[in-house]
Amino acid sequence: MNAKLSKPRSRFSTRRKALLGLVVIALGVIGWLQYVGAAGISGIPTKDMDWNADGTVTQTEIMQAFYAVGVTKTREGRRECSEYYWREDKRGIRVDCRTTMAAEPEKK
Repeated sequence: MNAKLSKPRSRFSTRRKALLGLVVIALGVIGWLQYVGAAGISGIPTKDMDWNADGTVTQTEIMQAFYAVGVTKTREGRRECSEYYWREDKRGIRVDCRTTMAAEPEKK
């Protein structure tokens, strides 16, 4: 009889709820970074995050790749370009272009 009066047990423990919350927050942050075009998740190697062109990459510059630097990627035929800019005032930092050897997609 006591079993019927006791509170039903939650399907998820508090620890699992906290972990699920952290995963949802992390996915939200990644989605937001993708939406705003953050350079930090664009595939740029850490060694290329030298935004002030002094020859060394600092932790500050790595963090700037996520909150202060944006990237716009363009493609013309086999030429792919990534334009890095300061998100605050859209001032350009640099443009990296490369030619790929992959076949061009067929036009319909």
